[in-house]
Amino acid sequence: MIAIVAADANWGIGLRNDLLVRIPSDQKFFRETTTGKVVVMGRKTLESFPGKKPLPNRVNIVLTRNKDYAPEGVEVVHDIDELNKLISAYDKDDVYLIGGASIYKQLIGMCDKALVTKIDKVYEADTYFPNLDADEAWEMIEESDEQTYFDLIYHFCTYIKKN
Repeated sequence: MIAIVAADANWGIGLRNDLLVRIPSDQKFFRETTTGKVVVMGRKTLESFPGKKPLPNRVNIVLTRNKDYAPEGVEVVHDIDELNKLISAYDKDDVYLIGGASIYKQLIGMCDKALVTKIDKVYEADTYFPNLDADEAWEMIEESDEQTYFDLIYHFCTYIKKN
């Protein structure tokens, strides 16, 4: 499984169930990377999408403890064993972990790669992605040239879990 996220300089990823910032090239990267693939998320992430609808042209899997949760167009699992059983049918490089914070925290250990858009700014945030720079199990292996969006500076970074 591959984690994909945009994070600020403090690894913040959201505020009040919304993204901290929308950068068109990051959104395009996310869309191009995950289209035709499997995306794994928590309930709050799904509910943050327009119309609370699943992402088009992807297999949408929601991990939630709520046994009554059954949105249309989504596969729902209630624990990690159920999730593992469901995603075992797919190539691990076609399964993307897309949030939110509690799901990243629970499942980052199942990922062997993370695609992080690192934004060189600190925002007010109430949800965070695990700090891979401070985790000896992870190593950044690739960083794009500096990207800009108005006054924002950011980089597309690839991390891999060390063996």
